[in-house]
Amino acid sequence: MILAGGGDIDPARYGAEPHERSGYVRKFRDEAEFALLAAALDAGLPFLGICRGLQVLNVALGGSLHQHLPDVVGHTDHCPGPGRFGHLPVTPVPGTGLAKALGEEPVAVPHYHHQSVDRLAPGLTVTATTEDGTVEAVESSGAFTMAVQWHPEAAADHALFEALVHAC
Repeated sequence: MILAGGGDIDPARYGAEPHERSGYVRKFRDEAEFALLAAALDAGLPFLGICRGLQVLNVALGGSLHQHLPDVVGHTDHCPGPGRFGHLPVTPVPGTGLAKALGEEPVAVPHYHHQSVDRLAPGLTVTATTEDGTVEAVESSGAFTMAVQWHPEAAADHALFEALVHAC
């Protein structure tokens, strides 16, 4: 299963008031995706979260989000402007599934997100970060469960999709 990018998750799901820059909250989408994710995890289905998909995974398992990342890191390189990807390098953690798919060297990937992991959910492990400390990828043990904050569908390398297909 893949959960793709999209609007912001309702901050009430992780006990926060909405930030003035939170937007495109769709409660019907939250309900559907949180239910689908729970069913997929219960069934042990291979899962790849993309952008919002990482955020759904983290919040569903008890984590929280930074609602507007530029307030935390002091720049907009993760989402430079409407319809424009940022291309910050991420550094995979050695020994992780992500490093197995992408290698252990920093790799520039297409970013388009203004939110990110704040409190990491129990059971998740950080598997990549950017130089500014932003969590860019997570995994959990057991069935293939990987999520990235960037957009691998816009990258030249499709290694993450190949890893998902292999897991299936």
